[in-house]
Amino acid sequence: MTPNSDKNSGILQETIQSIKNKLGTRLDGIAIEKIVIGVFFMGVKLNNGHGGLCFTPIKTIPEAVCCPSSAKAMPNSGKIAGTPVSKILDRMFSGNAMKRSIGIAVMNALSNTIWEEQGSNGYIIQKNVDPLDNYVYPEGGKAVVVGALVPYLKMLKNENRDFSILEKDIATLKPDELLHHVPEERSHEKVAEADLLIITGTTLINDTLEGLLDAAKPTADIIVVGPTASMLPEAFFDRGVTSVGGVMATDPDRLLDVIGEAGSGYHFFGKSADKVVIKKV
Repeated sequence: MTPNSDKNSGILQETIQSIKNKLGTRLDGIAIEKIVIGVFFMGVKLNNGHGGLCFTPIKTIPEAVCCPSSAKAMPNSGKIAGTPVSKILDRMFSGNAMKRSIGIAVMNALSNTIWEEQGSNGYIIQKNVDPLDNYVYPEGGKAVVVGALVPYLKMLKNENRDFSILEKDIATLKPDELLHHVPEERSHEKVAEADLLIITGTTLINDTLEGLLDAAKPTADIIVVGPTASMLPEAFFDRGVTSVGGVMATDPDRLLDVIGEAGSGYHFFGKSADKVVIKKV
């Protein structure tokens, strides 16, 4: 599946519409003030002071291996700052994964704007917590982790749980984790068996999230995690997601400086961004 497929991007499309509805004509006056594309994450600061992050999808752009060919991946380098966010949102499905990711970072910044100005409606946002804090693992339950999500893999291993890993780049997995790896052709089979499904937000970039949610059983606890998923949650909840674990920028300037120096969550949590968990009331 490609990032250009509208068929599999319903969550993003619906969330954009929700953002537009909540901000109305005010959206027309909001633009990107600053953008930084780091090794692990990219981030934006808007001219209203709010910031947002997204995973940097370098591996999805095979042409970005030298200066001339990488220009195809980022054709507007040096000209993105000052671009109205409405233009970014309208064009994020017509290009490659980098354009999609910039759009998601903007969506996350606009979601922060809405939360600060309008609060949350129909759900709660908790700061400095993790979606699995105080989680009661079902007796004999099976888990599936989509992505090399180190903290959750470590937890499942330490608790000797029954779990499977879906990850395209097996080089990111440790030898003992490879024993739990499932080939792509069996992914939906394993997802359908899961009582706990932990999914990386980067599935929003490659259009695989909705297929995974469709395959999950109705009783599964489903958690979508990572900075990429830090947006209005209604479209996730409508598809059975139990909670979203994201990131809320608290000091966008400092945050962008950190990710521009190849920083990750270890460098910005509690300093320029907070972990958040979004759940239904």
